[in-house]
Amino acid sequence: MTDVDLLIAPRWIVPVVPRSVVLEAYAVAVLDGRIVAVLPLEEAQVRFVPRQRIVLAEHVLIPGLINLHTHAAMALMRGVADDLPLMRWLNERIWPAETASMSESFVHEGTLLACAEMIAGGTTCFSDMYFFPKAAATAVEQSGIRACLGLTILDFPTPYASDADDYLTKGLAARDALREVQRITTCLAPHAPYTISDRTFEKVILYADQLSLNVHIHLHETQEEIAQSEAQHGVRPMQRMLRLGLLGPNTIAAHGVHLTRHEIELLAERGCHIAHCPSSNLKLGSGIAPVAELLARGVSVGLGTDGAASNNRLDMFGEMRLAALLAKGASGNAEVMPAWQALECATVNAARALGLDDQIGSIEAGKCADLVAVDLSALETQPCYDVVSHLVYAAGRDQVTHVWVEGEALLSARQLTMLDRTELLERTRTWQKRLRTLH
Repeated sequence: MTDVDLLIAPRWIVPVVPRSVVLEAYAVAVLDGRIVAVLPLEEAQVRFVPRQRIVLAEHVLIPGLINLHTHAAMALMRGVADDLPLMRWLNERIWPAETASMSESFVHEGTLLACAEMIAGGTTCFSDMYFFPKAAATAVEQSGIRACLGLTILDFPTPYASDADDYLTKGLAARDALREVQRITTCLAPHAPYTISDRTFEKVILYADQLSLNVHIHLHETQEEIAQSEAQHGVRPMQRMLRLGLLGPNTIAAHGVHLTRHEIELLAERGCHIAHCPSSNLKLGSGIAPVAELLARGVSVGLGTDGAASNNRLDMFGEMRLAALLAKGASGNAEVMPAWQALECATVNAARALGLDDQIGSIEAGKCADLVAVDLSALETQPCYDVVSHLVYAAGRDQVTHVWVEGEALLSARQLTMLDRTELLERTRTWQKRLRTLH
């Protein structure tokens, strides 16, 4: 018999890879943070001697959910600027509030709050785009979650940096400082075509190529953004990015709400990834992304929440359900984005976009033990005929009971293990008092 650190025995396992498979009476064995086997429970009991055994009689075990687009520290701005369209939301409320409050401590404590919410809701990895990445990294390490931290770039000053070159210098210095930090990767994050000049884009492309970094950018989120680009540059934003050489397999385009058929073909041909944020797009009145068409053309679609200031939840279960329903409603086809595909978008597709699909996104031997247990015993999830259907259409983040990242428990019996809830609430109230004067 072989010693292992952890043996998890749920009622069901949905590994995501292979597609549409549900395993019953199976177990997952974990050693040194890696999955060493996914096998029938009877066989596991013969083969392994676990230091810890967790039996979850009415639970389904799934890969950790991956939030492909968010601004984590903006959790401290939850509800400060509701019911406004994107450009008014940014210009009149968010950017002024950030100018007045932005600091390393704001980012650190806002990211801690976001990490706590995400972990409790079954998210084990997030792709961020915000300022002071080293402060965000400290919060990520404290919480135990996994993150890809976007090195934000703008052409105008903020409390973080003075100009595009300053953003790049500080971002690349942060990337160097974080290269050996476990569970953290980085990418370049030029904010959007309407905030970035051609000169800055050229530098982003140069560094992305030299350092093999992904590029995470807002793209085609609103009609106003597209009209502005046509007026200033004579082309739509995506055509401008194509001309500059910025579309490729390392591109993660957040939103992609307003896309022509030709642009969808272009995304497919170039191997780009879309971070679909349905709740934020609806709340800001930006529109509904053509997900049915994107999926039909083979574009890799992941799911994101966007920031809590525009959502106002960092809830990947909610995004899965909404994404599936919107795709059906917008296309008039109930067969579009079935439950298994929505789950793929929140797991393996997002992992692929981050270049981490060899590590996370599915429950397979050799991958990191980033795992989530969901309790399906409640009345609202009974009876259960189809586990994957329940995960997307019936269950919610409140049914998450256990979360592991690399086999380390971050949530156990619905309790955070690495973060102090009382301390987080106290810090949040302090920031609320400061921000209230700006509201």
